[in-house]
Amino acid sequence: MKLFPSLMPREDRFFGLLRSSTKNLVDVSVLLVDLMEHYENVPQKVAEIKRLEEVGDHVIHEIMRNLHRTFVTPIDREDIAMLAERLDDVVDAIEEASRYMVEYSIKAPTRPAIELSQTIKKSSDALQLAIGKLHFQGGKLKEILPDSVEVNRLENEADHITSQAIAHLFNNVKDPIEVMKWRDIYEQLELATDRCEDVANVLEGIVLENG
Repeated sequence: MKLFPSLMPREDRFFGLLRSSTKNLVDVSVLLVDLMEHYENVPQKVAEIKRLEEVGDHVIHEIMRNLHRTFVTPIDREDIAMLAERLDDVVDAIEEASRYMVEYSIKAPTRPAIELSQTIKKSSDALQLAIGKLHFQGGKLKEILPDSVEVNRLENEADHITSQAIAHLFNNVKDPIEVMKWRDIYEQLELATDRCEDVANVLEGIVLENG
């Protein structure tokens, strides 16, 4: 079943697909927070994150397919493609971090892992607000900028949490295997916030070009 009929105006088609991609990201981030805050039924929760990651892949495919079929796009086609790819990257990083929790037989999440998951959720919410305004015209498009600034702030917050968490690992955890496990998890969680910032940067560029 097609997410958006081909008879829809092309602006609605692209903006709608990007909104669907961002909504899927928010849903995945909600599941991530639930995984970290309520660490039970872990394989099932991770499997649901994987399922939504595949849903996100389908939306990205639809965006790319429409780009190839559309001569005139509402905003620069490279920007649309970049937004789609970076949103997909966020979900991929979340999925990988959650999968490590199962594959590495993690007994319980750490406080920094919980905090990073909450930061990812806040970043996803801000991106959803921003992309919901992408159809605005002219100067009104600048309403995206406060949301982009918030994503940048949250990325800095995530950097700080990750730096402290990794320092704690090397200074306090004696088992080198545990250090490697948590370093991988922290890096994927932090990568998710980096990719959120990438989306925000593309949005800022769109505002500069069109606002």
